[in-house]
Amino acid sequence: MASFTKTPIDGLLIFEPRVFRDDRGYFYESYNEQIFQEAEISTNFVQDNQSKSTYGVLRGLHYQTGEHCQAKLVRVLEGSVLDVAVDIRPDSPTYGQHFSIELSAENARQLYVPRGFAHGFLVLSETAVFFYKCDNFYNKASEGGIAYDDKQLNIDWKIPTEDMILSDKDKIHPAFGTHRLITN
Repeated sequence: MASFTKTPIDGLLIFEPRVFRDDRGYFYESYNEQIFQEAEISTNFVQDNQSKSTYGVLRGLHYQTGEHCQAKLVRVLEGSVLDVAVDIRPDSPTYGQHFSIELSAENARQLYVPRGFAHGFLVLSETAVFFYKCDNFYNKASEGGIAYDDKQLNIDWKIPTEDMILSDKDKIHPAFGTHRLITN
């Protein structure tokens, strides 16, 4: 049976689909609206995104503000990543806390990231194909980011800094606490 596991941060959930494996390979439902509604997640996904990256690529920490905030359901189709979500909801008791989990094609785990989180991932395998569903369309004017190496957040990315590959944009995100507030 597919299951959801709560994390220490309210609303952030690990989804583990039921995987049927045999000598031919495997099969699973990566998303089933009814299962999510039974878990009281009534997110209406409107956009799917996919990326392929090599070892050490770090994408994040990104978020959208205001009416353009996004909830995401993230998973890995090939390889493995360290996935990180940071609670940036101003009124949350876990504001400023982060949660990280290894997502891989092998473990089939997914992470449901509600609105009000910064999100990023780092590729741990030779390559990784990362896929995510969003409940709102991307809006460039509403994008924001937090420095991946922020001292206050103190995220353990699991690989040496010198092995990390970042976009020019991700290299210059401001420190936590200087970002725009999230409003839903």
